[in-house]
Amino acid sequence: MGSNKFNLESYLKERGKKVEEILEKYFPKEEGYGKRVISAGKYSLFAGGKRIRPILCLASCEVVGGDWRKILLFAAGIECIHTYSLIHDDLPCMDDDDFRRGKPSCHKAFDEATAILAGDGLQALAFQFFTHPDLVRNVKKTKLLKAIYIISKAIGFEGMVGGQMVDLLMEGKKGNPRILKWIHLNKTVRLIEASVLSGAILGGAKAKELKALSSYGKNLGFAFQIVDDLLDILGDEKKLGKKTFSDVKKQKLTYPSLFGIEKTKELAKRYTEKAISALQPFEKSALPLKAIAEFVLYRVH
Repeated sequence: MGSNKFNLESYLKERGKKVEEILEKYFPKEEGYGKRVISAGKYSLFAGGKRIRPILCLASCEVVGGDWRKILLFAAGIECIHTYSLIHDDLPCMDDDDFRRGKPSCHKAFDEATAILAGDGLQALAFQFFTHPDLVRNVKKTKLLKAIYIISKAIGFEGMVGGQMVDLLMEGKKGNPRILKWIHLNKTVRLIEASVLSGAILGGAKAKELKALSSYGKNLGFAFQIVDDLLDILGDEKKLGKKTFSDVKKQKLTYPSLFGIEKTKELAKRYTEKAISALQPFEKSALPLKAIAEFVLYRVH
């Protein structure tokens, strides 16, 4: 990895495990009349993601001197939101993907109506986590409100939902770099940036630190989505756990479709380098964030 002997693999495992423990502890019990939809939500939430977004939230809290253990519930809420977006993303009326992380998508394992409700339930559960008494006791209320505001804006009409809409509208149409960047910024980048910023806010970041981390989060988000576009073409289906060439089949507007593979790889590298250079003010304490940025890029290089 070349990150001053920082072991990212064990870091991701250890932090991911802490997030999982919270998700398991606070997830509703699979019982009663509503059992089926709870099971569907749980099925997707525990289907084996890397938990990158909640881990970014925890790492950003730590990099500004905050106690990441105190905000685990908040980070777990971010994962609920991410999972809800994936369930809805895979639906036949959206991207129509039958597999996610090597397993049948939620609507395949259950059915469409259940998958829609499971996604809705996970989004609501996220806000239950964000405002949970066990979290409220541990953090400053004004900071918590600010963090919730940032996340909710990132996933709504001016963020993920808007981005997904335009992504669907542009299928099969001739796009340009400006609209492509807008789609990616809203569909993917905003939540990644918000994961970073919310953790930093809860950790007590100063304005200057927030500025640097905002730049890190934004550039990392673009690198992440560009690599994702590349993996649709160059990835290994077994490792990805989903079908490749699905963007191509749906004639989606992607970086490779506009710029070709080599130029796209260059762009991914450039965004990663920008993300890493934004971390300079934090010096050694930013090793985890730096390693995550490198890891995102190495998925394709």
